[in-house]
Amino acid sequence: MNDATPRPPEPLDPAPRFPGLHRRGFLAAGTAAGLGALALTGCGSSGGEEGSGDGRPRRGGRLRAAFAGGGASETLDPHLGNLFADAARAKALFDKLADYGADLAAVPRLAARWEPNARLDRWRITLREAVFHDGTPVTAKDVLYSYRRIADPKKAYRAKASLEPIDLAASRALGTRTVEFVLKRPTAELPNVLAAFGAYIVPARTQDFDRAPVGSGPFRFVSFRPGRSTVLARNENYWDGAPHLEELEFLVANEESARVNSLIGGQIEYAHELNPTSARAHEKGGRIGIVRLSGSVMQAFAMKTDRPPFDDPRVREAFFLIADRRELVDGALSGAGEIGNDLFGKGYEFYADSLPQREQDLGRARRLLKAAGAENLHVTLDTSAVAAGFTEAATIFRDQAAKAGVKVKVRLGSKDSYWQDILDSGTLCCYRSGAMPIESHFSQRLLTDSTTNATHWRHQDFDALYRQAQSTREKKARGAVYGRMQRRLHTEGGFLVWGFGDMVLGTAKKLRGVEEKAPANTLDWARFDKVWLR
Repeated sequence: MNDATPRPPEPLDPAPRFPGLHRRGFLAAGTAAGLGALALTGCGSSGGEEGSGDGRPRRGGRLRAAFAGGGASETLDPHLGNLFADAARAKALFDKLADYGADLAAVPRLAARWEPNARLDRWRITLREAVFHDGTPVTAKDVLYSYRRIADPKKAYRAKASLEPIDLAASRALGTRTVEFVLKRPTAELPNVLAAFGAYIVPARTQDFDRAPVGSGPFRFVSFRPGRSTVLARNENYWDGAPHLEELEFLVANEESARVNSLIGGQIEYAHELNPTSARAHEKGGRIGIVRLSGSVMQAFAMKTDRPPFDDPRVREAFFLIADRRELVDGALSGAGEIGNDLFGKGYEFYADSLPQREQDLGRARRLLKAAGAENLHVTLDTSAVAAGFTEAATIFRDQAAKAGVKVKVRLGSKDSYWQDILDSGTLCCYRSGAMPIESHFSQRLLTDSTTNATHWRHQDFDALYRQAQSTREKKARGAVYGRMQRRLHTEGGFLVWGFGDMVLGTAKKLRGVEEKAPANTLDWARFDKVWLR
């Protein structure tokens, strides 16, 4: 550890924050999985104060929230999470230095402020006064330990690629509550790094998170049964104010029908991820509440660019041209979404909206396949009932591909292991991603060393453009570099992005305070420390 007292730091830029990213309104991401159905047998709500119905928060009660989960392999290690359930549990137990607001701009959390020097190659992070659940203060040493753990070259922690710009060997503590991050190159968007999915701060030296994890989040650990239930209790000493709830229980229900039926039956108060058909059926019934988080989820097919047939860019372009995006949105999402243009982040800052919308062109697709020697192509499309619309999208695309002479075999995968399986195996799969800045999408999904690089897009010149963009202080010039990267992805990338759908939540009528504008995976999504039961 390089925690020795350093030389006095050079003067820093007086601006308290470097401007964050913004967007029109949109999860990495995280992706979510649904596994085998589980009977929801959680305890009933404890007797909190009865509300008067005037809308004011009420203290007490147990909220039971059902998510699709990760089966017996689940962990509470916040650096390993990939699913929506992982993200929701992690944010209840732990904190990051920053998180994404509803507009995807980085907002301070454990970091009270951040200050860059003039060259943007050193950033000073000042921590707020916060304590872990065991009463010990959150310090600069905990921050450095957490980031060095994530960056371990022998591990595949989710945020590793995002933290790559930081020289963690040279970074150091400047006292108890100040960290100086030394960067490998000037980086204009370091706040996005601090907010990266999985970049949680844990107590120094912690390795075991499943028996009695200690964080600094709004809830304290009570119990954990992987693939079944996680019970947490109110943290009275939370720096952002103690939750209204007395207890929070996460239940795993991998089938959407189980989540809906349990919500209607009063066995839970929050059901994550309803499909559009269920939402429409219950929206006007009055028995449950429906919350739509608009445009939260990118829907795509991921082509492995490092293996046949998709190692030939002509085949990838042909598949872009086979897709009828409107039919996919209408059929797989019941019309609840927008068509995509083979790029992540529609409506986000830096999105390349000047590129022409790609349309179905079966004639050109056939010609490209012929030129690539891929006439009468047979491919397997991996899918699963792991996410809303996946199996429907696979069937629709199979029929579209047949019109171009491509035979697609749809293979139904395990809901327990689908997300891990598709990172390395197969050639074509159903895929989705949630809200994050476009910069973060690049770092976590498209760099050579990205740990969730589902398309195996590995190009050193693309990596170099990313580093160039990071080092470009002026926003317009930085956007121009991101534009070059997106033009290349639009031409020959591995993501066939056919749509952007809503994330739909179901809530009990007695649940209050659920944020209706925050996309999944942003700060106020699954913000259970701010909700209450009346």
